[in-house]
Amino acid sequence: MAALGSIGSAIILVSLKVFLAAATGSLGILSEALHSGLDLIAAILTWLSVRVSDKPADSGHTYGHGKFENFSAFVETGLLLATSVYIIVEAFVRLLFKQVHLQPSALAMVILGIAMGIDVVRSRALSRVAREYPSEALEADALHFSTDVWSTFVVILGMGTVWAGQHWGVAWLQNADPIAALVVAAIVIWVGSRLGKRTLEALLDVAPPGLQERVTKEVQGLEGVISTERVRVRRAGNKHFVDVTISVPRSASFEQVHAISDAVEQRVGEIVPADVMVHMEPRAAVGEHLFDAIRVIAARLGLAVHEISADQLDGRLFIEMHLEVDESLSLREAHRRATELEEEIRKLPGVAASSDRAHAKVNIHIEPLGTHIAAVDGQRGEMIGLGRAIEKYINTLPHEFHELVDCHEVHVRQVEHKILVSCHCAMDGSLPITQIHDVTGALEDRVKEKFPQIARVTIHPEPVEER
Repeated sequence: MAALGSIGSAIILVSLKVFLAAATGSLGILSEALHSGLDLIAAILTWLSVRVSDKPADSGHTYGHGKFENFSAFVETGLLLATSVYIIVEAFVRLLFKQVHLQPSALAMVILGIAMGIDVVRSRALSRVAREYPSEALEADALHFSTDVWSTFVVILGMGTVWAGQHWGVAWLQNADPIAALVVAAIVIWVGSRLGKRTLEALLDVAPPGLQERVTKEVQGLEGVISTERVRVRRAGNKHFVDVTISVPRSASFEQVHAISDAVEQRVGEIVPADVMVHMEPRAAVGEHLFDAIRVIAARLGLAVHEISADQLDGRLFIEMHLEVDESLSLREAHRRATELEEEIRKLPGVAASSDRAHAKVNIHIEPLGTHIAAVDGQRGEMIGLGRAIEKYINTLPHEFHELVDCHEVHVRQVEHKILVSCHCAMDGSLPITQIHDVTGALEDRVKEKFPQIARVTIHPEPVEER
């Protein structure tokens, strides 16, 4: 609607200035009429480019159609400069070779004053809409009409000076009209050069000044981002496209990395409305723990490890862990994978620095990665009775284990001829988990000593207040 209003205003102004140029013979008014004629063409181009650039991306224009706005503004620049060349040539011809008799009148200056008022109103309206809906084409249109205000004022001043020269008989003031035209041309060239530079930069994907540095600084400060390795910014019409490459901790889970990516997109969107693409590079964080590095290696090899431990044995680093492998593998194949993991662990800087690589010991316990869901055997009555006996027994142990408050929710089942027990134990919630782990391990051992028919005991510890 703003672009259509601009077209209507341009038609009115062109009509007024062509009429005045014919009536007065003023080169200044003629230059203004030509300027306004090009403004009409520019307004039409703006309206068309805004309509096209607003279309969504498609298979042929995957980044959208925003560049149509930049192209439109670039064409407008060429038209402005062509007009300026004509005005300059004609002005020098009148100054040096040809005398043209002008007929300035108060009516002409009043009409030009009305035209200047129209330019003021529509340039402000276009500027407001261009800010509300960031549009380079509308901004260029507003810039054109704001210069029309000054150029029209210069023409009025030139006509007034010519009139004064004719009234008081000062012949050299007759040159005020072509001089006013030269001033108009200078204004047009100045505005056109600024607009041309901006549109050319947009067409060549020049990043807006300072935006790349600001994005880099803001992203660098986000939690989980080790460093910002590369930021690329391009603009198409009123849209920005930002590509960010960041390094993230290699030990982070996929969900954590995705959350970091979302945070980066949100932060960039707060700086400038943009289509953001984030690429993550896994990196070892400063001071990365040895166990995290081991987990990263295992994940890279597609292996699952747990119960990682390390200690110094006779001056040598001794690392142990449990490795879960497909239960269908043979010992030979499972051992091959464990050996591959051991070799990768020995290459770690922390392992090599702590002792001689040849003597660093890595011991891996291999166990099957369970995938089978077993069915529970019968004898439900017997299992209930055993469960009550286990619960009663554990509840007699708080005098030996002061961390233990009570035992509850005991479940006993027989699975493939093995008796399995699980239960909840309420404990002091302020104690460290390492101490709680030791206590649950000891309790599991005591239950299996008391009831040797049990194959496995699993205790879930919980704070007493959340029982």
